[in-house]
Amino acid sequence: MTRVLVIGLDPAELDGWDPGPVQAAIVRGRARFDEHGISADYCLVSLDERPAQAVAEALTGHDYACVVIGGGIRTHEPLLELFEQVVNLVRQHAPAAAIAFTTSPEDCVDAALRRMP
Repeated sequence: MTRVLVIGLDPAELDGWDPGPVQAAIVRGRARFDEHGISADYCLVSLDERPAQAVAEALTGHDYACVVIGGGIRTHEPLLELFEQVVNLVRQHAPAAAIAFTTSPEDCVDAALRRMP
């Protein structure tokens, strides 16, 4: 079975943010992976708890066909350094994996399908 890793921010760990809508979107996004017969692991990181280490550990857990990096990490300018770290960790720990980018938790499977053979 094809396996994908989704890396994103844990919405429950963001200050001043209602995590409910994002958590619901993640559930819907996970279901879409199931519909396509793709196994998806999620690495949702907290900015306060060594996110780069969590990403490195997730990347070494399995062989991934694709790693999807969420928009929360990719598009929020103060997180540019974390975004760079994540991309380089993917290159280091999963060099054969395609890298895809998403704009919402619900389109993760679309991003992965764009990059996988």
